[in-house]
Amino acid sequence: MTIAIRQLQKHFVGEVSGLDLRKPLTPDEAREVEAAMDKYAVLVFHDQDITDEQQMAFALNFGRREDARGGTVTKEKDYRLQSGLNDVSNLGKDGKPLPKDSRTHLFNLGNCLWHSDSSFRPIPAKFSLLSARVVNPKGGNTEFADMRAAYDALDDEIKAEIEDLVCEHSLMYSRGSLGFTEYTDEEKEMFKPVLQRLVRTHPVHRRKSLYLSSHAGKVVGMSVPEGRLLLRDLNEHATQPEFVYVHKWKLHDLVMWDNRQTMHRVRRYDQSQPRDMRRATVAGTQPTVQQQAAE
Repeated sequence: MTIAIRQLQKHFVGEVSGLDLRKPLTPDEAREVEAAMDKYAVLVFHDQDITDEQQMAFALNFGRREDARGGTVTKEKDYRLQSGLNDVSNLGKDGKPLPKDSRTHLFNLGNCLWHSDSSFRPIPAKFSLLSARVVNPKGGNTEFADMRAAYDALDDEIKAEIEDLVCEHSLMYSRGSLGFTEYTDEEKEMFKPVLQRLVRTHPVHRRKSLYLSSHAGKVVGMSVPEGRLLLRDLNEHATQPEFVYVHKWKLHDLVMWDNRQTMHRVRRYDQSQPRDMRRATVAGTQPTVQQQAAE
């Protein structure tokens, strides 16, 4: 069966059929999927009942695995998954939903904010691949915003204003906006701000896109209030319904997205019920800007 793709939203998102992700991809299939990612920025695969190992093998067609260290307050001894996948569930090591006062739970609520995965790293992530293993019965949709279409819709004056701007990104900015402000000295060092361009150019098709995230808390060269107002305005613009796709999860869906061209967020859901979502993250290959000034 050949690969077929149906576009789901005016600007982006492709629904893929004709691939069984339990089986290794051929080189031609891998090239076809990557080309589709360049075009659609988000791909949806239904009915993919895969193991952690199969999910990781699929992800490695598109680059190396991102080192997950430094992206959470959860200690390694408390990790639920040992397969190299990122645990974006609401479950503890015992397999039960985390208590509401759990530090991990409170930190993870930041995923409900619009963001781009790993923009808080000097070299941010390329692709993310999220597999639904247990779907929450209420809520928990994931929304995606096309940052290319959002950039295209800006007027020329704003495009010129933001073209060369650089932002500081840190998990302390995103979590701090929800009132999570207590960190150990080790965590403060781990979450030290990094620099990212505000406008990115895709390496293949050369389209420009906004590079926004709740992790962005300062614009270099602007006062903090002035910079945050600009970022808030751009976020409001980029997340209008015109640019957004809402994914309503079904069991064994796998959704793959390009962090260089999109933002996403999960919506609130019933945290007393289990939600098991596992993410493979493909590492980026280069920084968006040199990091010296962030030291």
